[in-house]
Amino acid sequence: MGEPLLPSGQQLEISHGDQRAVVVTVGGGLRTYDVGGVPVLDGYAADAMCDGARGQTLVPWPNRVKDGKWSWDGKEQQLALTEPEQHNAIHGLVRWMPWHVLDHEDSVVSLGCASYPQPGYPWPFDVTTTYTLDDSGLTVQTAVTNQGTSPAPIAAGAHPYITAGTAKIDDATLHVPAQTWIPTGAQQIPTGREPVEGSAYDFRTPRVIGDVEIDYTYTDLDRDDDGRFRLQLAAQGGGRTITFWVGTAYDFVEIFTGDALPDEARRRQGLGVEPMTAPPNAFATGESLIVLAPGERWSGEWGITAQ
Repeated sequence: MGEPLLPSGQQLEISHGDQRAVVVTVGGGLRTYDVGGVPVLDGYAADAMCDGARGQTLVPWPNRVKDGKWSWDGKEQQLALTEPEQHNAIHGLVRWMPWHVLDHEDSVVSLGCASYPQPGYPWPFDVTTTYTLDDSGLTVQTAVTNQGTSPAPIAAGAHPYITAGTAKIDDATLHVPAQTWIPTGAQQIPTGREPVEGSAYDFRTPRVIGDVEIDYTYTDLDRDDDGRFRLQLAAQGGGRTITFWVGTAYDFVEIFTGDALPDEARRRQGLGVEPMTAPPNAFATGESLIVLAPGERWSGEWGITAQ
């Protein structure tokens, strides 16, 4: 009898200077990322099953689809209810699937996964995720290719939790340069859009998180001259600052303070920062969906820098 399988699969380490990351073959996920031996991600142990979607790739949709129901070209679709407690389909189809290694070098690892037609999503697609460490930090590129014979709607996302080294995120300073947040109602499904101004969720000017509970999507992102949106989480008193950026492919970022995590000990230890190409329930509403022609490929980038 061979060695037991690790819950997150094969462990693929990459490094550059004092940076180190571990990528796993279950879900093509990012399990850990450290700089100078100090965690930048609130990840999970090698012998643990991923919890709270930590570091997972979310394709062909991030976040939730209400009741798992949607339609395309007049055909009703029913996805498996992978969030049964709220009667939703959540975070796509590949987060628990086995991925295969496409390339593994000292500072770069690329993994791929093929998803075949299934109830609720009748298109085959390939997804690849490439993790690169260099002087600028960590860059993550995700690409999706429609392998079917008809146009395929997709959305994409990821689910890292960042930490500036504080015991709880309550003590960290957060800067989110975004103009709009998306409130939710029953089943955490959007009910509209609201300006952040005057709300508890306005972090356009950096401020301490405190006891604010956030599990909402931000949009109307302010971007720098290079087209990137940059969010910062910082320890007070001159401690570490974590910059999380998304490229132009991502117009939505979910912020999650972790209050609903099933393990009470892990709540509010890291800040979930989820780049998304579409808002929650996009399969049902059609908002911001990417439609790939047969053989067409989409890609997007996000990344993290620690200072």
